[in-house]
Amino acid sequence: MQKDDILRLFHDPNLLPSEKQILLSNIAVQAASLGFPCYVVGGFVRDLLLRRPVNDLDVIVEGDAIQLGKALVKKFGGKLTRHDAFHTAIWRLPSTFDLRPSTLDLITARKETYERPGALPTVTPATIDDDLLRRDFTINAMAVRLDGDHFGELLDPLDGRSDLEQGRIRVLHPRSFVDDPTRIFRAVRYEGRYSFAIELSTLERIDPESLKALSSLSGERLRHELDLILVEKNAVQILLRVASVGVLDAIHPRFPAFNPDDAEFLEMDNGLDIPADRVEMGYMLWFMQLSEDEVFSVARRLDFTNELTLSVWAAAQLKRSLPHLVESQPSVWTYALEKLPLLSIYAVYLVSREKALLDYLSIWRHIKPHTTGDDLIARGLPPGPRYGEILTRLRAAWLDGEVKDKEQELQLLDSMI
Repeated sequence: MQKDDILRLFHDPNLLPSEKQILLSNIAVQAASLGFPCYVVGGFVRDLLLRRPVNDLDVIVEGDAIQLGKALVKKFGGKLTRHDAFHTAIWRLPSTFDLRPSTLDLITARKETYERPGALPTVTPATIDDDLLRRDFTINAMAVRLDGDHFGELLDPLDGRSDLEQGRIRVLHPRSFVDDPTRIFRAVRYEGRYSFAIELSTLERIDPESLKALSSLSGERLRHELDLILVEKNAVQILLRVASVGVLDAIHPRFPAFNPDDAEFLEMDNGLDIPADRVEMGYMLWFMQLSEDEVFSVARRLDFTNELTLSVWAAAQLKRSLPHLVESQPSVWTYALEKLPLLSIYAVYLVSREKALLDYLSIWRHIKPHTTGDDLIARGLPPGPRYGEILTRLRAAWLDGEVKDKEQELQLLDSMI
């Protein structure tokens, strides 16, 4: 691809909004003033060449990225977060830039070595060629230079552009998945996102040694990779592919396969004033069939937050409890459900289509008696547990149709005092 072709893509506002074009131009000028060759790399170049809107804005310099960050903050404002061990910085952009995302990674071109499989790398500054050679796949091992007269030059030492054109996912070296087993997730994710195919020799590298290396990863790193899959458009197909290459069994022996019949539920807008979270919903649908012990075991392995563990556990427990609640009065349903997360209830409704769950979410949970604690005080009733008993009884009467207006509620209240 010629330099002019790259420049045309760069200046296409459908791929790269003008605000981001200006931001990159300002960074390149600042880098040039420091004598640092400056590049965009990886996902930026990959998506640009695929003519897809660019989201990643990782900027690499052959020089000191932290020094560049300081200069940018001095020139334009914002805030810099340094990561000295990795020779990187995160620039939180000033509000005047009005860009999303509002942060930008500044990276020193580097080499990486791994002390053991799955470990975080040891980093040393290096050239852009060295930096491209340490990456995961050829389609992510391309760079476009930004500074000065070099603007628009494509660096593609591993023929990543050819793999893009052929729809291939190819690792850079035989031990790539052993050094960093999270690359297995990314390979499958890119395959599903772009309708590519993992190249045969790369697929063969997902072998017992690389799968064993997954056990060295923290729950947080594993969960992060699964989170990223769950937000993909083709999430379920990607999860099924991950399972087919043995990844899920290597993470935890009780990981179930994701039920493809549930795929549509990741996309549904509930319309019930329930905050929707695609990732949380994904885990609930995925693990709803597990036993209580299995839910907690998987949650520990993936280092779930307490809130996420509760949501998944609640969905699994409710799913098992449904046969015992069927034909119950609305008040029984309501008191069984009101302590559970709303999204957990909705997830179980999606897979079961139990109408009572939808009635609770849309109607029953909002029903309250007119009588309040202040009303009971005004009637001279001494404060105590009796208050809760009375209010609960009045609410149940409304839920079950025993009372239909305020006068009937007052009659029932009179009979209890």
